[in-house]
Amino acid sequence: MRQAYGLTIPQTVEDACHPERMALLIYDMQAGIVGQLPDGESIVKSCVQLRDAARANGFRVFYTRHMSIPPAAAGISQLRTAMEWQHVDDPAEVRAAFAQGSPQYQLVPELSPGPDEVVFDKIAMSAFAGTPLDIALRDLGIGAFAVAGIAMEVGIEPTVRHATDLGYLPIVVTDACGAGHAEAAERSLAGLAFAGGSRTTDTAALSALMNRR
Repeated sequence: MRQAYGLTIPQTVEDACHPERMALLIYDMQAGIVGQLPDGESIVKSCVQLRDAARANGFRVFYTRHMSIPPAAAGISQLRTAMEWQHVDDPAEVRAAFAQGSPQYQLVPELSPGPDEVVFDKIAMSAFAGTPLDIALRDLGIGAFAVAGIAMEVGIEPTVRHATDLGYLPIVVTDACGAGHAEAAERSLAGLAFAGGSRTTDTAALSALMNRR
């Protein structure tokens, strides 16, 4: 920790890792996403380990869940993005990949939220775009969060970049962040390291820090 101008400035993962300062964000661990990754079950196990350590030690836990707007109600950007991801040229061929209430939209059973935990639905990649996450964290006085889930190169990197612009210290749990494209995920991590403002750790190290409280 460093102190200046009446402020206490966390600089390291260890500095940030306190229930009053850090939350855990589990990103898009949905049945229809986890099943697409060959190492999906390994990421589930890492997320469960982190979630259990957070619960046992009083850290708040938040989840995100990607939601598809029905094509007929979707806008230009939503349709364009869906066309690219679904590899179709005609917007009339777009399907709602993660329709509310569908099996693929649900979080995997191992990561079902507890009664004191919150799930925020989103339609963008950043967990802060159009969700109450920023308000919820600020209202708790939390200035840092550890993020785990899927996928590093698609949604976690934008979330981390958005978070640094909002004044948070985001911590990427690298072995708990799955990826559909390994090289793209490596580029994401390298870009975040170059830009600064975020930190990295692994599941074992962060779990140990949470458990020491």
